Amino acid sequence: MSIPLDRHSLAAVAPTLAAITEQTLFGEIWQRPELSPRERSLITVAALIAQSRPQQLAWHLSFARQNGLSKEQLSEVMTHLAFYCGWPAAVSALELLNASEQE
Repeated sequence: MSIPLDRHSLAAVAPTLAAITEQTLFGEIWQRPELSPRERSLITVAALIAQSRPQQLAWHLSFARQNGLSKEQLSEVMTHLAFYCGWPAAVSALELLNASEQE
């Protein structure tokens, strides 16, 4: 089983993609004033749940907490998305949220 790449370890495997990610995604897109970091985290978490992307979701759940979302709010997002994205996607996301709280 491979270890999922995160924002930091990506540079060891794909330095150019890591640089583009830092400069464009986190440097320009995440810094645009039209949405707050909290709102961007909410949108990103929802998109990753909808697409069943648990490897990226784990990191973004932690980042969402840093950006002001509570465990209860994230749990509510997952409950809401169960009806739009399906129970398996929501439950898998809740498992990641629960695991992140145990660490």
